[in-house]
Amino acid sequence: MMVYLAREASKLWRRVAMEVSVELQLLAEKWKLLLLGVILQYIHGLAARGVHYLHRPGPVLQDLGFMVLPELGQERSYVSETLFTTMFISFLLWSFHPFIYNSKRFYTVLLWCRVFAFLVASQALRIITFYSTQLPGPNYHCREGSKLARLPPPDSIFDLLLLNFPKGILYGCGDLIFSSHMIFTLVFVRTYHKYGSKRFVKVLAWLIAIIQSLLIIASRKHYTVDVVVAWYTVNLVVFFVDKSLPEMPDRTGSIAPLLPLSNKEKDRTKEENHKLLNGNAGDAADWRQRNQVNGKYIEDGNHTHSGNVMNGMTVNGT
Repeated sequence: MMVYLAREASKLWRRVAMEVSVELQLLAEKWKLLLLGVILQYIHGLAARGVHYLHRPGPVLQDLGFMVLPELGQERSYVSETLFTTMFISFLLWSFHPFIYNSKRFYTVLLWCRVFAFLVASQALRIITFYSTQLPGPNYHCREGSKLARLPPPDSIFDLLLLNFPKGILYGCGDLIFSSHMIFTLVFVRTYHKYGSKRFVKVLAWLIAIIQSLLIIASRKHYTVDVVVAWYTVNLVVFFVDKSLPEMPDRTGSIAPLLPLSNKEKDRTKEENHKLLNGNAGDAADWRQRNQVNGKYIEDGNHTHSGNVMNGMTVNGT
């Protein structure tokens, strides 16, 4: 038993070490894009913090979702956050599974470059939308009478830049249309739907997205319009951004290269394959005329032959 465990641990370590070396090479090439994605996440949080200073509490607007769905109440508002956190961590762990499992369909670095592209495009539209019109927040801490509904002017630039983390993130107001929770949820679900391998998990992921939408409305964290707009906006953004990005290499095939090829390498590979298929591979200078004698080819080069081979006998030339 111990021998088996030691052997499997050794295999796992070699697999992880090989994957780390591959991903580090990709990270050395793509680190600027990933860093930009992280910085833009912070800018999105900065924008959400800024709109809180503009928020003015008022009566909760009439909402069809509020009429249909029962209110969870403040004591059960954690339910939607728990589901979202579970989904977030699950996606994060899944994105790193190529480091452990033999079955691989993507490179983790390239996957997160794609995810950040989806998130940033959606969040840019979100910032434009919630700064265009500030609605009175339906969440409990954003209603009239709450001390958190309005923020006093910041004492210094650091009050704004530090986002009052984590309180400023959890108790924000004014950044309504459209839901940031649904941006992350739909981006993660669509990414797994394309690159995941388990059909059951794909169905479950879409079901979780629907449940998450209903819980957000039932928790009164967003109006129904915030969730509805997120559903069609994020899906359209992911669709068009995904089409504009180069496709990630599929690692399921056994002949897949260790690292994704550049455009020049891809063109060179296609050209070589084309030559091989058409029988034109090799150096053009090597193609010399060959004479056929008794079913065999003899090159017309600089070689000197003392005789011709005919019918298995050697006949000296005259």
